[in-house]
Amino acid sequence: MRRKLAAGNWKMNGLRAALSELEALAPTLAGEAEVLICPPATLISAACETAPDGLAIGGQDCHPKDSGAHTGDISAEMLKDAGASHVILGHSERRDDHGESDADVRAKCAAAWAAGLTVVLCCGESLTQREAQDTLDIIGGQLAGSVPDGATGHNLVIAYEPIWAIGTGLIPTLDQIGEVHDFIRMRLERRFGAGVGRSVRILYGGSVKPGNAAEIFGVSNVDGALVGGASLTAADFRPIVEALNASAR
Repeated sequence: MRRKLAAGNWKMNGLRAALSELEALAPTLAGEAEVLICPPATLISAACETAPDGLAIGGQDCHPKDSGAHTGDISAEMLKDAGASHVILGHSERRDDHGESDADVRAKCAAAWAAGLTVVLCCGESLTQREAQDTLDIIGGQLAGSVPDGATGHNLVIAYEPIWAIGTGLIPTLDQIGEVHDFIRMRLERRFGAGVGRSVRILYGGSVKPGNAAEIFGVSNVDGALVGGASLTAADFRPIVEALNASAR
């Protein structure tokens, strides 16, 4: 049985005062779902020290090398040393803003696994690609190019985030979400075998909010959500986690 996962990506938001939001999530942590917050790198160590029991903390990116002359970068081992258990890789904002290729993401993923981190690996299509009916081809190519050999249900989570739905308020239909999640599951089973393929969790991300979370969590092969803006405050994120806990019962 795959354990549901509610992951919050704070992106480039949050100062130390924002850590009070973590304690406010405590009432949701006794449920069936796992809860993860990925704050900016400056807050990871402090978040690990202040997070209530049951709340996992992760990073938002890592460098593929363990160390070296890479000013401003953070290695997977550094994230692990700071207390992180997860890292988000391949987010569309990294691919677009920093020109990251599938090969770059694959190398980072291998480094994260070597450091003992669980990778939340993002994939998703642009609006132009969706309108051209290229979505499944794009997703299939990203999975093939970004995921190294050796994936398991413990070291890998896939997050489907249609680029055109991130922070826009737009969202695919439930049928469209189901089609992509079923496709990802099929590709995972084909490549890694039924056992591993069925154990990897697949999250949906892109304008997930308290008002639409429950219906999204009812879609086939949706094992949780990767949430952006709505994860910045406990008031918005708690109802999403509660909806996921309810779906897991």
